[in-house]
Amino acid sequence: MTAIKKLSHSFPSVRRLDVPLCLSQGTMKSNYFAVLLSCLCCLPSLAQATEKTIYGLNEYVLLDDFGMKLPAKLDTGAMTASLSARNIQRFKRDGETWVRFEVATDSEQPQQIEKPLARISKIKRRAGDYDPKQGKTYTARPVVYVNVCMGESYRRIEVNLTDRSAFEYPLLIGSTALETFDALVDPSQKYAAGKPDCTTTVANSAE
Repeated sequence: MTAIKKLSHSFPSVRRLDVPLCLSQGTMKSNYFAVLLSCLCCLPSLAQATEKTIYGLNEYVLLDDFGMKLPAKLDTGAMTASLSARNIQRFKRDGETWVRFEVATDSEQPQQIEKPLARISKIKRRAGDYDPKQGKTYTARPVVYVNVCMGESYRRIEVNLTDRSAFEYPLLIGSTALETFDALVDPSQKYAAGKPDCTTTVANSAE
């Protein structure tokens, strides 16, 4: 006992190190459980991410209502979806407002389409598209619902109608529609989903 006391007096720092060592071990255990808990909390979001479908910057889509297959641009920076259309006319049918239009493609025989009007969308004009004489900073576009097949996913989305003849792709799919497709867009890929084939999806939804 005398030898032990002498040692403890000779090395007073030994006793002071005991407490911090225990605290550091406790801290490590606390940190370990905190990390483990945070990982468990992340599991639902990771599961949701695995359910997303990866699409490329461009994809082929089938407009089921019209029987048309078109190339589309997927743009997460845009809010809405836009379909290239010409000769857009509104008319009344059974007291309801409808829209008559032609999809603006390179087809020599444009198909005339009639759809109920869902609403009118106000799209902000770009700087080069602003006409001081009109005094409007937005463009009013009719919006209709269309059934779209992209990859193996079948969704009903809103599209606004406007002439996109000056653009390479007749259909622009914005973030709102992309959310309904549970889509993740990889800009480095093109046509990642392949040809649209929703035969099984439509059959299952009809059951």
